[in-house]
Amino acid sequence: MTQARALPPVLMIHGAFCGPWSLQGLQEKFEAAGYSVAAPALRFHDGKRPPAALATTGLNDYADDLEHEIQELGEAPILVGHSMGGLLAQMLAARLEVRALILLAPSAPWGVPPTTVFEIGAAQAMHLQPGYWNQVLEPSRDVALAHSLDKLPRHMRDEVFGHFVPESGRATFEIMNWGIDFHQASAVDADAVTAPLLFLTGSEDRINPPSTVARIAALYQGRATAEVLDGMGHWLIGEPGWEQLAARALEWLKEQKL
Repeated sequence: MTQARALPPVLMIHGAFCGPWSLQGLQEKFEAAGYSVAAPALRFHDGKRPPAALATTGLNDYADDLEHEIQELGEAPILVGHSMGGLLAQMLAARLEVRALILLAPSAPWGVPPTTVFEIGAAQAMHLQPGYWNQVLEPSRDVALAHSLDKLPRHMRDEVFGHFVPESGRATFEIMNWGIDFHQASAVDADAVTAPLLFLTGSEDRINPPSTVARIAALYQGRATAEVLDGMGHWLIGEPGWEQLAARALEWLKEQKL
């Protein structure tokens, strides 16, 4: 009798302005494949009205909390992260032993320059809100529908946006304006990341476009596989075709014998 392979645990990390709800479909697919999945809410992202302390909660605060979650698992996990969650996954993999990383439209670490005018303009536009790095940022329906949820069917966009929650101005600054973050909060020691990485990005993603994600993948040299999903945007975790994304991620894990 062939013994079933023991599968490592999976930790899924959601993106900015979101919560574990955004990864529910992926979580169900992974669990159906036999994985045990944890999908914690980042600090102050539990759907309740956040305290003022969210404003100055940084990436390393999120990473510290997630590090504790990983220690509670008792063994090295597979990390799955979307957008900001993909950056946090890289930060954690440089700190701790992990088995593999699946990075879905991940945000770039410190030092990886943008490749598009849209990215540069979005970062500069943040300064139209003076002191935003010390503020709780409310989700913008116009921004989300135009640039994050734009590949969703129209009848689904407002429903999904209704789940969005406020985000930390500090963490947003650390991602979008890393060039003037003297603390280099989003820095990742790529050499310390020894696990294999799969990068999946939508061809139509303007927030973290394939050209920039390719620069992130290049940090990890031969350990990274980068693939572009035709026609998908930033919300590739829930757009039409997300099931194929999940299938590809699970297939890649089998290729890694995980």
